[in-house]
Amino acid sequence: MRHRLSLLAIVLCTLISPNMSQAGTGELGSIIEGFVTHHFPDATSHMWIVNGTQWDGDEMIVDVRTIVVERQLPAPIENRYLLLIVGGRLIAAQRIRLESDTDCQSEET
Repeated sequence: MRHRLSLLAIVLCTLISPNMSQAGTGELGSIIEGFVTHHFPDATSHMWIVNGTQWDGDEMIVDVRTIVVERQLPAPIENRYLLLIVGGRLIAAQRIRLESDTDCQSEET
């Protein structure tokens, strides 16, 4: 079952946005994987799902959901983050509520 979920996450990541090809799906996957493993170093397993992306030049905002299994906890922990990636590097991350209907929108001035 865990392998099916991992495969589903990879497929979703590669199909979610045609704009991902600008940074390369492998590069985006590596950035997100690095974030999750750094943020949850004691997890026994994890997966992540890209909910959406937005591009503005070389800046990308990624809406990602993480599902992490910790050693001593009976149930997986779910979180949702907005990641700011600039020039292929993770610059900032913001945790948002899971049930939030937050939609990444361009800044209006």
